[in-house]
Amino acid sequence: MQQTSITGTELQMPVSSLTTLTRAMKIWTILPSRGIEPVGVPESCHLSTRTERDVTGWSTDKLKELLLGLRVEGPEGSCEVTDVPKLDGEASINNRKGKLIYFYEWNVKATWTGTSKTGIKYKGNIEVPNLSDENDMDDLDISVSLCKDEPNTTLTELMKKEGAKKVRAALGSYVDHLKSEFTQGMILPTANGVASKPQPSQTQTKVKVDKTQIGSCVSAPSPSTGVKIPTCKFSLKETFLTSPDELYRTFINQDMVQAFTHTAAVVDGDKGGKFQLLEGSVNGEFLELVPDEKIVMKWRFKTWPCEHYATITLNMKDRGNETELKVECKGVPTVEEDRTKEGWKRHYFEAIKQTFGFGARLY
Repeated sequence: MQQTSITGTELQMPVSSLTTLTRAMKIWTILPSRGIEPVGVPESCHLSTRTERDVTGWSTDKLKELLLGLRVEGPEGSCEVTDVPKLDGEASINNRKGKLIYFYEWNVKATWTGTSKTGIKYKGNIEVPNLSDENDMDDLDISVSLCKDEPNTTLTELMKKEGAKKVRAALGSYVDHLKSEFTQGMILPTANGVASKPQPSQTQTKVKVDKTQIGSCVSAPSPSTGVKIPTCKFSLKETFLTSPDELYRTFINQDMVQAFTHTAAVVDGDKGGKFQLLEGSVNGEFLELVPDEKIVMKWRFKTWPCEHYATITLNMKDRGNETELKVECKGVPTVEEDRTKEGWKRHYFEAIKQTFGFGARLY
């Protein structure tokens, strides 16, 4: 093999070229550890042999989305992640000969706010300095502390134990999203020209799979088959100090939806009508409407796999001076279970209570 030397003159190249070369060298260095054997001159230095996607911007938005609003409660009070002031790092996905290689490296800093049972508020910090593709989720260093000059509180221990668990789960969800959503846009060539099946995320557990077919929205193993994604089902229950007819209208009346979401919304409150709320983060369609008793809808977060919807059923029962609401969720992507539960509790239950006075808590 012909040896090529690099002179000082040849190193005088634009910064963008140096960045590309540095990234290529990093990829080439790590290939053997990912089960890809290099042959001859590093092909990773030739961008025509692979595809590469910078997902730093997407990662920043996704990490904030998953962390903001995380909440834990205990006998001493509650804690919530209220800000993510610092996200230093980068993320990218590379495809080499049909194998996807994920790079991500982040230093995450967040702020949490605690509220004691007596209403006293405290502020603290969360730091995760080593979120990267080289570390397992269990190896993450999650540091929880109080801000300077804050008095000691048992809420710190609550955040260190239960809060850290939720932060770890949220960061694991980020990695799952990275390894599922972006396989859709990466080219996975094979010998016969058919896209190969993406490697599954190692952080996902074996769960029951439903028959949802994603079609062309996800790289498929063959032209004639769909892609199955792991899903789950769960139910939530909440009580509202209002009548069933008033609670029913809260979900299908556009003005009321806009009131409790505090954003513009589109809601067609008839069977077959579509809805979109929370700045497009949630959308779906009403499948069945039984006035004052039951609502069945197709429902999804916009970050879910293309055209995948969960089935959400709302059952309302009159309990005298209050209404019991049972929410049954089926077909929720497994990696989205915690986020979906928290979303319904925070953006529906708590928001409705606080906006309309249907039993809202005092903070």
